[in-house]
Amino acid sequence: MRISIHSLIIIIISLIMLSACQNESRQPKSPTEKDLKEPLIEANKHVVKTENQHIEDLLRRYKWDMIETGSGLRYMIYEKGQGEKAAKGKLATLEYEVRLITGDRVYSSDEDGFLSFLIGKGEVISGLEEGILFLNVGDKAKFIIPSHLAFGLLGDDERIPGKASLIYDITLLELK
Repeated sequence: MRISIHSLIIIIISLIMLSACQNESRQPKSPTEKDLKEPLIEANKHVVKTENQHIEDLLRRYKWDMIETGSGLRYMIYEKGQGEKAAKGKLATLEYEVRLITGDRVYSSDEDGFLSFLIGKGEVISGLEEGILFLNVGDKAKFIIPSHLAFGLLGDDERIPGKASLIYDITLLELK
């Protein structure tokens, strides 16, 4: 049996390729993006569930009947005002007190002055931006703002720690 040079080259190349394929299958696989993301997603779900449970415990303890929005913001208007309805583009001025879910006061208009911001311009945390739109001038309200609508994982580098849920007690004083 006689093998041509051409056939011999094809056999050698085939053996080299087969050997290379077998070596690749023995090497450990690099993790895929999915392999890396899934544990992070599960950890994040656990953190959100735990934070939500702390908020629900607080609501039961104080017997607050709050409305929950799709984003997770909870709010209640406990005293109705008679003024203009808040709207994007308006300059809102608030009297406020901010507490951690532990009850520790971190900011207040008594110490820091009234808070004024343009609604819808991203000048304040997203939970406050969302909540203010439910109010009229003169309304007094409480907001419970979960960390993802507040200062997130890092806090504010001053008085609010990372992953902190916040309780805002506000009065909408004025719209311009």
